[in-house]
Amino acid sequence: MTTVSKEIREGIAIITVDNPPVNALSHSVREGLAREMRELSSNADVRAIVIACAGRTFIAGADIREFGRPPQPPHLPDVVTEIEAMEKPVVAAIHGTALGGGLEVALACHYRVALGSAKIGLPEVKLGILPGAGGTQRLPRIAGPANALDAIISGRHVGAGEAKNWGVLDEVVEDDLLDAAIAFAHASADNGPRRTGEMEIDSDKFGPEFFAQFRESIARKTRGYFAPERCVQCVEAAVSLPLEEGLKRERELFQECMSNPQAKALQHMFFAERQVSRIPGIDKGTPRRDIKRVGIIGAGTMGGGIAMNFANVGIPVTILEVEQEALDRGLGVVRKNYERSAAKGKLTAEQVEGLMGQFTGTLSYDDLGDCDLIIEAVFETMEIKKKVFGELDRVAKKGAILASNTSYLDVNEIAASTSRPDDVLGLHFFSPANVMRLLEIVRADQTAPDVLATCVGLAKAIRKVGVVAGVCHGFIGNRMLSPYGREAALCVIEGAKPEEVDAALFNFGMPMGPMTMSDMAGLDIGYLNRQGLGRESYETKAYDWMDRLVESGRKGLKVGAGVYAYDEGSRTPKPDPAVLTLIETESAKAGIERRAISSEEIVERCMMALINEGAKILGEGKAYRASDIDVVYVNGYGYPPYRGGPMHYADSLGLENVYAKICEFGEKFGPRWWQPAPLLKELAEAGKSFADYDRENAK
Repeated sequence: MTTVSKEIREGIAIITVDNPPVNALSHSVREGLAREMRELSSNADVRAIVIACAGRTFIAGADIREFGRPPQPPHLPDVVTEIEAMEKPVVAAIHGTALGGGLEVALACHYRVALGSAKIGLPEVKLGILPGAGGTQRLPRIAGPANALDAIISGRHVGAGEAKNWGVLDEVVEDDLLDAAIAFAHASADNGPRRTGEMEIDSDKFGPEFFAQFRESIARKTRGYFAPERCVQCVEAAVSLPLEEGLKRERELFQECMSNPQAKALQHMFFAERQVSRIPGIDKGTPRRDIKRVGIIGAGTMGGGIAMNFANVGIPVTILEVEQEALDRGLGVVRKNYERSAAKGKLTAEQVEGLMGQFTGTLSYDDLGDCDLIIEAVFETMEIKKKVFGELDRVAKKGAILASNTSYLDVNEIAASTSRPDDVLGLHFFSPANVMRLLEIVRADQTAPDVLATCVGLAKAIRKVGVVAGVCHGFIGNRMLSPYGREAALCVIEGAKPEEVDAALFNFGMPMGPMTMSDMAGLDIGYLNRQGLGRESYETKAYDWMDRLVESGRKGLKVGAGVYAYDEGSRTPKPDPAVLTLIETESAKAGIERRAISSEEIVERCMMALINEGAKILGEGKAYRASDIDVVYVNGYGYPPYRGGPMHYADSLGLENVYAKICEFGEKFGPRWWQPAPLLKELAEAGKSFADYDRENAK
């Protein structure tokens, strides 16, 4: 198949890239563009050139099939240099998206015409790298350093209107893009090329102080990431160096990013998120059920947040509560959420009213009879869940999907309380449900394939990352959270201060430490859960000190005191000497001689516990892939994406080293909680990785 073709109309050469589905910059596309530039440069019948794309988009970036392979010449930096060096004007005709290398091709063109619906962007930072074909040098020259930094550091898609205001686009049209680009090429033929790389930046406006302020503004968001600082250095080079030297600096910094482990980790996450919807036994031929109306049981924080996901994509919602006051309060919170978005300019007042019009409140189960999917978000006890599902079994129409938002309970047991277990599954949203990307889709033993397929597709429709999990206590995420929290709490009772544990894991890359997280969630939640368990079921030394806190009234942030103290109206945790005294007392009661615990040990114990539990989940078949577990932890629990999730992090350490460390902890702390997962032992002894396991078990 020819991916780059050419035709000439009245002195204008039209080069068309046709490489479905997104016109990626594969070797054949690069080769074709370079070939056409060479041939057209000496064609006296051609006065100007238009580069356009067939299909639904302009060049949308690199060919992901070439990731991890040595690139074949011609290399993209050489191709864009050839385009910019042309003596005849070159016009890019942009529709869909011009992303990454696609935008770098467009920036090398002398002029750019785009549809109003088009978007541009340089998203490479999300893959742990930076634009390596002149994007960091040409975009600052045409858009200005401030706008370029915004685009490059965020990796966001920039709309055509904004891009035109920046100067990146010369003309925006609403239809007949190719005709408009050809007309622009005719008009520019007499003016000749206007090379982006030759544009000058007023360096007096963008000195060291400008860049220092920018670095400060992104410090929190980019904490721990390697690539953003190198992106900033590239833009600094664009300001201070001529193009050729700036391109050389860009190449050096690009190679630094490529050789950093974060690039591999972030690219792993890129592919992992695209894998999660590939489910054994489910394919394009599997039937899907139509979801035209959704019912939600419970209008609390969780239920309201879940409901917003569907309303946001135009699916009407019937929301049920037991009392009118609770229903009104819940819908009031939903309205406030939308009005908050409107205050930020993200919605208009009309759009807020339109979204609220998607909601119907009710106090009667009978009003759920026309719903195609019903999700319960009620109190987390089996007795209440079964009662709700009994009512749903009575009122739901035939073929309706019945889902539980349970975060721990046995979905098989819930399904068995109905006469239609094949219609039942878990849909575990994460709080706040209208914000968090993760959705655990819990496949029960009798869940029908079309039910699962429908919900996997629905996750995409409501802009969630849906990961399928098997039934077990806590599924994937919360099951792994338990040993992580246990080790953090044990470090405290054994000698570390709570703030030392939090600092160690925060510095590892977690958004907050486990003690702060416990305070935010409410210490009483864990306390109540433990009251329902026998003391033989959990590590009492880890949690007795937390139980004493709750019994003294310290339930966490919501009451202004938990593991930490909080000033009135503040969410900032402050170490409290009274808590340390309580911890020391509990240590003495347990016969523990407190000792200094290093940050390294804290991180190792928490991470090894997380990885080992993940390996158990994978070995038991409760997750289809190790990479699915990584997706859960990055999107639901704040695991640093630049480490690639816990299972990829284990691979980066080497599974033989992970296995040895877990065995070492078993000898040091006792085997009860440090039994290596059978799968981990098997892979370590075979010299394999979790990535190998995924590849060998791919279906």
